[in-house]
Amino acid sequence: MSNDAKSRKTANLATPTDLGANATKELAGGLNILLADVYALYLKTKNFHWHVSGPHFRDYHLLLDDQATQIDAMTDAIAERVRKLGGTTIRSIGHIKRLQRVLDNDADYVTPHDMLAELRSDNMELNKHMRTLHELCDEHGDVATASLIENWIDETEQRVWFLFETGRRTDG
Repeated sequence: MSNDAKSRKTANLATPTDLGANATKELAGGLNILLADVYALYLKTKNFHWHVSGPHFRDYHLLLDDQATQIDAMTDAIAERVRKLGGTTIRSIGHIKRLQRVLDNDADYVTPHDMLAELRSDNMELNKHMRTLHELCDEHGDVATASLIENWIDETEQRVWFLFETGRRTDG
């Protein structure tokens, strides 16, 4: 391998940014943790989509598929934002596992009601984490990331609302 090829292979992924090195490090770190959470939530939502059963199967199955699709759509935007900031992003399932705060659910059976409640809780926690990350964006003047997060918070609030209303037990 030529020296030129070696230097290209080991060159830093130094994307130009007007944000400082500290801002890039903190924001990329926060976004990578968010990305790990989003992947974990996506997989949990798909898991429940695949394994839901009972009299409301079709409704729950479709709801969870819609929500998983929405969650999955966040992943590329998060990772690309990390790169635009000059950072590097997660590279493997193991990396996700080390960063994720959303807990896995490997149970053989989860009731549909418990699935909805667990996903509602996970989405609420995700919202909390995104609000904290938004504050970090504000501290560093990163309006582009903050803008993305605002949309994701709105989408997450809608998921929470749908999971709450769908999982409500009524006497009527």
